[in-house]
Amino acid sequence: MLSRNCLFYVCVFILTLSLCFGLSNVKGEPMNMKNNLNSANYKGLIPSEFMKKWLILGPISIFKDDKDQTEELQKKAFSDDLLSQCGGEAGIKPTPEMTCKIGDMDLQWKTVNSTDNTINFTKIFGQKNYAIAYAYAEIDMPSARKALLGVGSDDAIKIWLNGKLIHENWIGRGVNKDDDVIAIDLREGTNHILLKIQNIQGEWGFICRELGKPEINSKLMFSISKGLLDDVELMLAYGADVNATDEIGLTPLHRATISGNKSIANLLIKNGADPNIKMPDKEKLADAIFNNVFKGDSPGAAVLVSRDGKIIYQKGFGYADIGNHVPFTINTKSRIGSVTKQFTASAILKLQEEGKLSVNDKLSKFIPDFPRGDEVTIHHLLTHTSGIQSYTDKPHFLQSVTTEAKPEEVIESFKNDKFNFNPGEKWSYNNSGYFLLGYIVEKISGKSFDEYLKNTFFEPLGMKNTGIHNSKQILENEARGYSYDYESKRFQKAVDWDMSRAGGAGAMYSTVGDLYLWNEGIFNGKVLSKHSLDLAFTPVKLNDGTESETGGKYGYGWMISENRGLRILWHGGGLNGFNTDLRRYPDINATVVVLQNCLPPASGMGANELAEKIAEIFFWEDMKPMESSKVDKTKYDDYVGRYDYGGAVMTIRRDGDRLFAQLAGQSEFEIFPKSEDEFLWKVVDAQATFVRDESGKVTHILHRQSGRILKAPKLKEETSIKVDPKILDTYVGEYDLNGTPAMITKEDDRLYLQVTGQPKVELFPRSETEFFLKV
Repeated sequence: MLSRNCLFYVCVFILTLSLCFGLSNVKGEPMNMKNNLNSANYKGLIPSEFMKKWLILGPISIFKDDKDQTEELQKKAFSDDLLSQCGGEAGIKPTPEMTCKIGDMDLQWKTVNSTDNTINFTKIFGQKNYAIAYAYAEIDMPSARKALLGVGSDDAIKIWLNGKLIHENWIGRGVNKDDDVIAIDLREGTNHILLKIQNIQGEWGFICRELGKPEINSKLMFSISKGLLDDVELMLAYGADVNATDEIGLTPLHRATISGNKSIANLLIKNGADPNIKMPDKEKLADAIFNNVFKGDSPGAAVLVSRDGKIIYQKGFGYADIGNHVPFTINTKSRIGSVTKQFTASAILKLQEEGKLSVNDKLSKFIPDFPRGDEVTIHHLLTHTSGIQSYTDKPHFLQSVTTEAKPEEVIESFKNDKFNFNPGEKWSYNNSGYFLLGYIVEKISGKSFDEYLKNTFFEPLGMKNTGIHNSKQILENEARGYSYDYESKRFQKAVDWDMSRAGGAGAMYSTVGDLYLWNEGIFNGKVLSKHSLDLAFTPVKLNDGTESETGGKYGYGWMISENRGLRILWHGGGLNGFNTDLRRYPDINATVVVLQNCLPPASGMGANELAEKIAEIFFWEDMKPMESSKVDKTKYDDYVGRYDYGGAVMTIRRDGDRLFAQLAGQSEFEIFPKSEDEFLWKVVDAQATFVRDESGKVTHILHRQSGRILKAPKLKEETSIKVDPKILDTYVGEYDLNGTPAMITKEDDRLYLQVTGQPKVELFPRSETEFFLKV
C-alpha cells in the first residue's frame, strides 16, 4: 500500500549514504583560468601527482524544466554523444577557445589550472543540478608504459583514452580521490584523455592522477579487507609491496589473516609475503581504528571488549561535549536508544516468570479499547509482528519529539491508525510495540518503568550509571548528542529528544561498563531463567510457519545473527545524536559494547560497523576463514532482475562484465564479485548473496548489512493497471520517510516519487491503493 512511510525501513537499512553525497577533499581555493595552448598538456605523468591542468567545456543542462527530471533522461544524456557536432566524444581534440555547438548552445573550451587537487566545477560554473561538463588533456610520453589511473567524481563519470572508452561509472557520490582505479596503456607520443562528468544535485567536480606506489599499496590493503580477489591481483600486477606496513604496522598478510581470507593470504604468500613479520598487538589496532574516526574536535565514543568475564579492552575517544572540550570516557553516560528493547523484553519475561502475565495474553487485556487488541498478543509486540503502525514513522513525528508526553498521550497518537498488516503475517520493526510493552510493565507492576527496571535489574547487577532518561534531571558525565551535516561538513547539535517520547522502545541511558554488567548478568543466568532466555533467543516465525524474510532473525528484544561461524546475540540503538551497539558472542563468552554520540556520523562508521571491526580484531582466531574465488561472469545474467526488499525494490542489471544494483529512489552502484554468487558494495559495508534453487535458478538475495540479514525474493515482472486520475490526485503531496522529505507528484496521469536529493521515479499502480517501482 502506498503510505507516507512506504520506504520506511529499507531506505535507512540498506544504503543510507545516498543522502549524504557532497563534494569532499575540496579546499575551496580559486581556479586559474588561462588561455594557454599548452596549459592542458603534460610531459609525461608523475605517479601520485594530481592532474590540475585541463581544458573544460560546460555546463550543459540535461533538462529544460523540472518536469523532465527523470532518471531515464539522465541516463540517456550520460550515454548520448553530446559532442557529435564537433568531433565526437571519441575523436575530439579541442584547443583553448574552440567552440562546440551542443543543441542550441555554443560553448567554448576554457583552460583551467587548479591550485587545488580537485577540479571544482561548482567554483567554475556554479552549482548546476542535472548538468554535464567535459575535461580534456594531452599526455606526451617518451615511451609506452602501463599505469593505474585513479579518479574520483561527483557524480557519474566516463573516460576516453586515445578515442577508446576505458571507463564509465553511473553513480551518485561525492569527490574522493581514487574511488575508481583503471588500468591504462599509455602509448609513445601524444595521448588524448577526455572525461565526462555528470552532476545529479549539489556540488560537482572530479580528481585524477596516476597512482604511485603508496596509493597502490593502500588499494591493496583496501581490496584485501573487502575480499576482492580480482583487485588484489591487479594491485600485485602493478607492483604493490606485499610486505609494506601501513601506519599501524599491518602488512597485507596481516590484513588478510584478520579478515579470514584464506585464498588471498595464500596468494600473498605466493607473491613473496613474509609470514614471519610480527602482527601489532590488538590494543594498538583497536586504538588506531577509533583514533582514525574520532579525531580533532569531533564527537566521541567509548568501547569495551570482554571475554570469559574479564574486560580485555576499554577506552574512550573524542568528545562528549565538543564546545566545552569534555572528553568521552568509559564513564560517560550516553542514550542507548533501541538497546532499551532488551530491558523491556526482559521485564516482560520476568513478569511472566512471576505469573503476572503471559506472552500469549491479548493486548486488549491491558488496553481494553485498543482497536483489534483482541488479535494482538504480547508475543506480537515483542517480535515486531503486530502490524500496528510504528509511531516514529508517522509524518511530522520529529516536530513533537522535543516536548514531554505522558504514555497515554503517545499511545493515543497511534492507537487508531490503520494496521499495516494482520498480526503475525509479516515482520516490520516497530517502536509502537515496545512503547506499549513499557506501558504494560508499569500497569502490571504498579511502578514506573524506571523504578521497575532499577529494582529488578539495575540494582541487583550493580548498574549504577543506568536509568530512564529524564529531561528534568541533570546527569553527571552525560554526552551531548551531535549530527554531521554533509553539506556544511560540520558537526551540529542533534535534535534533543524528550525521552518520554521513547519509553520502552528506547528511553534508557547507560555506560559501556554497565552494559557489560548487563550482558554478564543475562548470559550467566542472573537475570532470567533458561526457559525465558530460550524464548528471547528464538527467531520469530510468522503465521505460515516461516521465518521473516525482512529484518533478519529477531527474538524477544535480541537480534540473532552470525559472522564467520560465530553466533551473535545483539541489538543496536540509534536516535538523533546517539548510536549504540551491544553484542554477545555466546560461543566464546565475549561481549563488545560501543557507545557513540553522533548520528549520522561523519565517517559513515557507526557503532555497528565499529563493533564488527573491533570484534574481528580481538576474536579473529576464533572465526572461520573465508574463501575468495574467481567468478564466472557468464552467469551474470542469472542475477539480473528485480528483488523485493520489503517496501522497496532492488534492481540488478548487467553492463558487459559488470553488475549494478539500485534500490528504488536511490543512486545506482556497482557491485563486485567476492566469490561465486556473492557480491559486495565498495561504497558501503554490505554484501548480497544470490541463492539458487535445486535447478540452479536464482530465487532470492540474502542481503547482509549492519549485522542484519534480509531475504529479498526475486520478483516476477509486473504489469500496471489503469487508475482513475482523480484517485491519483488524492496521493499527491509531501511525505516523510524516516525524517527525509519526499514528494508525490502527478504528471500526465502518472504518479512520481522524488526523495530529497534523489531523482524522480515513476510509481506504477498494481491496484488503486498499491503501487510498485520498476527501478
